[in-house]
Amino acid sequence: MARRSRGRPPGDASSGGLPQAFDAITFGPERTLNLRAHLPTRSEALARTEAWLREKQMGGADEVLVITGRGVGSVDGVSIVREAVLQLLASLRRRNVLQGFREHTAGSFVVELAPVHALFTAPRRRREPPPPPPPDPRTLAGLDAETRSLLRTLATVRLQQLGVHSPTKAIVEDEMLGQYGALARSIPEGPEREARLQQAVIVALEELDG
Repeated sequence: MARRSRGRPPGDASSGGLPQAFDAITFGPERTLNLRAHLPTRSEALARTEAWLREKQMGGADEVLVITGRGVGSVDGVSIVREAVLQLLASLRRRNVLQGFREHTAGSFVVELAPVHALFTAPRRRREPPPPPPPDPRTLAGLDAETRSLLRTLATVRLQQLGVHSPTKAIVEDEMLGQYGALARSIPEGPEREARLQQAVIVALEELDG
């Protein structure tokens, strides 16, 4: 369980000094996204932040730190990146990627990630466009046998928790597709995609068994 951040002095987490040193100990480089260090555009910041947060959720992380900067030198002293990331965090919370978030300093946010299995539940609000449809069912046939086995176990455990203790083959396969669709949206394309999918299923199983 990640240690909570409390009693931090005000200021920008990226400005150096004691706050930065404390953050380095609490979060470390693996759980810190420092947007300020790369000066991204608004669109680049949004894309990078969402991809990074989804990756950390798939890995089972609890709390992470996102540094946006305070906007010193920006027009009207308002950080475009900070405001964009703030809107993104609210959106990801509604989509069950996040449990919550809070301002850590004037230039950073502590983000509490939702467990992987939260992706299987309906969004908290429906003001946004609906998510893309689940992948074509035929894609399951293209997965490794180990991946299909993990998905089947996850589907069975999930159905049992929902009170379905003797599901038919069709019900299990339908649940497998649902779980696969929810997880696949958060895993980028690439040569390691299936390995990441397997890891995400294992994390979800650990969460449900816990």
